[in-house]
Amino acid sequence: MDAATAERVSAENMRLLENIDVALTVEVGKAEIKIRDLLRLNEGSVIELDRLAGDPLDILANGTMIAKGEVVMVGERFGIRFTEIVDPAARMESI
Repeated sequence: MDAATAERVSAENMRLLENIDVALTVEVGKAEIKIRDLLRLNEGSVIELDRLAGDPLDILANGTMIAKGEVVMVGERFGIRFTEIVDPAARMESI
C-alpha cells in the first residue's frame, strides 16, 4: 500500500470512529460504606465524599478519566466546564 492509499484509508477509518457514541460521566466524589449502613439510608441521609467543596470534578469517557472540570449552569441545566485535559499518553496507559 502506498502512502496516499494509507492516508485515505486512515481518514476513512477516522470518519467511522467519529460517529461512535461515548458515555460521558462527571464524578463528584466517592465513598465506601458497609452494606448495613447502605441499608439504613433514607430520605435526608448524607454521606461524606472523598472530595472537598470546590475541588475539580473528574470527567470520564466510557469510564476512563479524560479531564477535570467544574460545574456551570447552561440555562436551566447543569453543564461542565473543562479546566484540565488529561495527557493523551496518560489516558492510553490507563486503558
